Amino acid sequence: MRLKDSQVLKNLEKDRWKIYNKEKQDKEANLGEQKSPGAKGNLRLEEGHGNDPVHPYFQEVGRFSLLTREEEIQIAKRIEISQKKVALKQDLKKVLHAREEIEAAKNEFVEANQRLVISIAKKYINRGVQFLDLIQEGNIGLMKAVDKFDYRRGYKFGTYATWWIRQGITRAIQDQARTIRLPVHIGEVLNKVIRSSGDLAKEIGRSPTPDEIARKMELPIEKVKKALEIARRRNAISLETPMGEEHSHLGDFIADKGSVSPEEAAIQKDRAERVQVILATLTPREEKVLRRRFGIGEDTGHTLQEVGDEFGVTRERIRQIQAKALTKLRHSSRSKRFAFMEE
Repeated sequence: MRLKDSQVLKNLEKDRWKIYNKEKQDKEANLGEQKSPGAKGNLRLEEGHGNDPVHPYFQEVGRFSLLTREEEIQIAKRIEISQKKVALKQDLKKVLHAREEIEAAKNEFVEANQRLVISIAKKYINRGVQFLDLIQEGNIGLMKAVDKFDYRRGYKFGTYATWWIRQGITRAIQDQARTIRLPVHIGEVLNKVIRSSGDLAKEIGRSPTPDEIARKMELPIEKVKKALEIARRRNAISLETPMGEEHSHLGDFIADKGSVSPEEAAIQKDRAERVQVILATLTPREEKVLRRRFGIGEDTGHTLQEVGDEFGVTRERIRQIQAKALTKLRHSSRSKRFAFMEE
């Protein structure tokens, strides 16, 4: 029976990661490379000690320094140049050398960002998948990010890679959850709890609490909590189920036609960060006025009158504060930071 294309691709990515690790281990064994604990890039984590297989991995990851934006661009350009050489299809020796250059440059991205994978994977511990497996799935996502990264878009690699790493980890958790088998009687209770949860959500316009579900079903609260925990692990609960990060839910990681691409998500995040930096150059009062007026960090903006009422001043005074703040932002030193808005 043939595997689905998606499964074949996943297996190829895992094989690629195993080969990468094996080559790295062989290289280090031959070179005898060592780095002191206080060297740049050292990562201190508490999860593994002694015979714990995670501890050596943390030590290894800590040896690599993070890349600066300039270094990311340089490496990306090396990949681009080598890819063009491969596309020219010159003599075999040059093509093979170019491919080696591509893999070496990509590995620099992978090595420098493995601690990002660990940081994200730690948020999904105790969700049915071993920590090292979470890291491996995250690394597969990281490698996909390296393959698809476009330095010309202006965002940092880490910002872009986070989307792919998180996707790899959450999909692994979902795949694992689907393999769980439950006794029939537990499955029946689970289905009733899920159905009641959905009905309540429609009634009250939000995800119901375990207490609310228990009251509706006239069941013991502990029984409902147990069912909800099983549902969470099986990926059978609503899209509002928490998924490891504060304010992140299962629905955030399920693709839909209206969702933004990882590139657009990275651009939006990068711009949001730069807006925060720009607004921080204003006085607290000016910053708050602009946030309220233009809905920065909010669902919608507010009128001069509404903001004036909030501050206890006239709408004309708010207009003056707004005008002064915008004038500051047009100052040359700040306007350069706004250049991305013209892209």
